[in-house]
Amino acid sequence: MNRLKAALQYFQYYIKSNTKHAIHPPFAYTLLTEVILDRKFKQAYTLPEIIRKEMLKNKLSIEIEDLGAGSINNFKKNRNIKNIAKYSLKSPKYAQLIYRLAKHFQPNNIIEIGTSLGITSVYLAQAIPNGKVITIEGCRKTAAIAQQNFNNHHIANIEIANKNFDEALPLILNNLNKVEFVFFDGNHRKEPTLNYFNLCLQNASNDSVFVFDDIHWSEEMDEAWKCIQQNESVTLTLDLHFLGIVFFKKELSKQNFLIRF
Repeated sequence: MNRLKAALQYFQYYIKSNTKHAIHPPFAYTLLTEVILDRKFKQAYTLPEIIRKEMLKNKLSIEIEDLGAGSINNFKKNRNIKNIAKYSLKSPKYAQLIYRLAKHFQPNNIIEIGTSLGITSVYLAQAIPNGKVITIEGCRKTAAIAQQNFNNHHIANIEIANKNFDEALPLILNNLNKVEFVFFDGNHRKEPTLNYFNLCLQNASNDSVFVFDDIHWSEEMDEAWKCIQQNESVTLTLDLHFLGIVFFKKELSKQNFLIRF
C-alpha cells in the first residue's frame, strides 16, 4: 500500500471511528477506558525503550530472510539494525498498548508470531513476569540480535523459536494445553494470517485474546480481518486501525467496534 493511500485510509478510519462514549457493552467499555486509553506512564515501559534506543544507534548490517510480505518502507535484503528499528518495530504507542492488554488479562503464556529485534517481546515479558513468552522468528540473524538483547538485559522468561512460522507454530501449540494470548505480527498476507488464526483457534478458550498487527496493511489483510470478524467463534472485535483485538467470550453478543485510538 502506498503512503498516500495509507494516509487516506487512516483519515477515513479516524472520521468513522467511535469514541468511548459510543461503546455500551460493559466488558468493552471497561477495557477501553481502563486499558486501551490508559495514557499513564508505567515503569515497565523503561526497559524496552532503552533497548529500542540501543537498536536505533546500531549500525551493524545484517542479511534479512524475509518470509512474509516484506516491509512497507524497506525491501532491501541487507539492512542496518538502526533502520529495522526505525521502520519495522511497533511504535511505543502500540507496543505499550500490547503490554497493557497482556498485563490486564495476565495469561500464563503468550505466543508472539514475529519477533523482529525483540522490543515487543520484552514488553510482553514485562507484563507477565511469572509467565512465559514464546516468540517465533524465521530470520536467523534477526533472532540472534533479539536473543542478544534478552541476554544483555537478563530477561529470562522469553523463548525464541528460530523457525519458519508454518513449522514452529504447530509444534508450540502441541506443547500447550490452551492458547491464552497471541500476538500475530508476521507474514502479513491473507492466507498465512488465516492459517495461523485457525491453528491457534483450535486451542483457544472462552478467555483467549488474539491481537493482530497491521490489519489494514493491504487489501489482503483487510480481507483476512473481515474473515476473522465473521468467524463463528469470534464474539467481539475491536478495530484500532493498526491493530485488531479479538475475543471469544460466549457471554457477549457478536459485535465489531471501530475504536479511535
